[in-house]
This record gives sequence, C-alpha cells and structure tokens, in this order.
Amino acid sequence: MLRDNRPLSGVATPQRRGAASTVHAGSWAVLAAAAVSAVFLLRAAAFGHGNVTPQPVDVKDLPKLQGPLTANPYRGSPAQATALQVGASAFNQNCARCHGLEAVSGGIAPDLRHLPKGTDGDEYFQMRIRNGSIRNGVTYMPAFGEIFSEEAIWAIRTYLDSRYEDQ
Repeated sequence: MLRDNRPLSGVATPQRRGAASTVHAGSWAVLAAAAVSAVFLLRAAAFGHGNVTPQPVDVKDLPKLQGPLTANPYRGSPAQATALQVGASAFNQNCARCHGLEAVSGGIAPDLRHLPKGTDGDEYFQMRIRNGSIRNGVTYMPAFGEIFSEEAIWAIRTYLDSRYEDQ
C-alpha cells in the first residue's frame, strides 16, 4: 500500500491499518535479498570445502618412495631442493585454499608455518594429511591419504619445513 492507502500495482501487500505498518515495495526487495544471502551463507557453511577437485602433483623428478613413511625422507637428501619446488606447487594448488598462500593462514585453518620442524612435526603432519580431521561429524580437513602419492605428501612437508616460523 502506498502512504495514501492506494494499492501498489502488481504487488500483493497485506491490508494493514496505520502508517507505521505500511509495507513499501523497497522493503520487500531488501527482505528478499537478505533471505537469498542467508541461504547462500548457510550453504557455504554446510559445504565448507565445496566440491573441490585435488590437483595432480607432478612427482616424476623425485625418487620413488615406499610407504607409508613417518619421517620426511627428503630432508637433508640430494632430492631436497626438488622436493621443495614440487611441494611449493602442490601446497599452493591443493592446500592454500584453507591454509593460505605460502602457508600464511588467514584464520580458516591452522597456520602450518608453526608445525614443529623435523621428525616431531612429521608424525603429526603425515597423520593429518593422510586421515584428515573430522570432529562431531564435521569435516575440518579432508583426508588426502588415498589421493596424494607418498612423494607428494613428503614434498609438501619439505615445503612446509622451508616456511617454518617460531610462534
């Protein structure tokens, strides 16, 4: 209804008394936009990782590994520099969506620059990347154990070692 109680052309509005309860066409548009936004936000929260396809990791220049391993075989080896390059690419294509470009987290997921260096961090890293993280039925990190090769897993760990920062 318009302020002078004439109906809006083509817009169904409830009949109400008093100027304070008059509904304007612009109010309906704002309410509709808010409802649509809420639906998209809820959908994003429900499907946090979305339908993301992991990107392949080119490990052809790395020595083949037999696994699963619990310590980084590339650390201190002649293949460390190659593993670092492969791991940087793999991380930024597959992990940065949640953990941040160059492992600088924006708060969505843990900042992996703070993983302990050396074998102390290797144990946690390999367990988490293989199995993911699920709490109360909610996936916080998908499992990559069946997706990434052993070489890719340890190349990513080599890259994270290079990004280490003390807390």
